[in-house]
Order: sequence, then structure tokens, then C-alpha cells
Amino acid sequence: MLKAISPAQCRGARALLDITQPELARRARLGLSTVVDFERGRRSVSSEVVGKMQQALEISGVEFIDENGGGAGVRLRKPGKEMRGRS
Repeated sequence: MLKAISPAQCRGARALLDITQPELARRARLGLSTVVDFERGRRSVSSEVVGKMQQALEISGVEFIDENGGGAGVRLRKPGKEMRGRS
């Protein structure tokens, strides 16, 4: 299981999907200030909240890449590929 995503991964995933912070907040069912504060590193948010953002982004078509010596990242999932690690 991938550890919690970073603010940079969240911003990168939104960029790949071309969605705004308000759209991510809506998809994750969170307040806009929570998304903004997380991405800007203004405050810590719970792992549950980060998980909601991560799940919303994964459902929308991105994969998060674990730190594997080359740095953590994010990429678009190939069409038809199942999500890994999420139920």
C-alpha cells in the first residue's frame, strides 16, 4: 500500500487531470480550504482526509508512484487498467 500522498503529488495529479482545487474538493467531499491548505503545506491534515483526496484522484484516472529511489510521482493510468490497492 502506498503511503500518504504528498502535497506535490496532489498538485501534480490535479494538473494531469486538468481539474481545479474546488473540483477536487467536490470529488473528495471535502472543504475547499482543506485541499488548499494541504497542497500549500499550511497545516497537517489527517491520513483519512489525505486518503479521500487520493482515492478521488485515483478514481479520476491517476496512479501514484511510491518512492523507489527515483522519487515519488504520479502518472495517468492506462485506459482499462484496474486501480491497485483501493477497494
